[in-house]
Amino acid sequence: MKTRCELMQIIQKYDFALYDLTLYLDTHTQCTEALALFDKYRTMRDKAVEEYTQRFGALRAERNQNSRRWEWGKGPYPWEREAN
Repeated sequence: MKTRCELMQIIQKYDFALYDLTLYLDTHTQCTEALALFDKYRTMRDKAVEEYTQRFGALRAERNQNSRRWEWGKGPYPWEREAN
């Protein structure tokens, strides 16, 4: 089972890859190989974010999972030292 820090690092790696691919696709719009890679990493990132959210809480306020109460402010927030 991955720790909070390990999951956060995985998500950050996918974010970096997606950002880099976005820049590439902005200038190479017909590259199906890059688009397939973008879709692959996006799916992997979404799974990692879902796992993180279920185990440690939402990374962003709009991903609050509880419809009966607001859980976003329960902390520690992902960017706080205690969370990593």
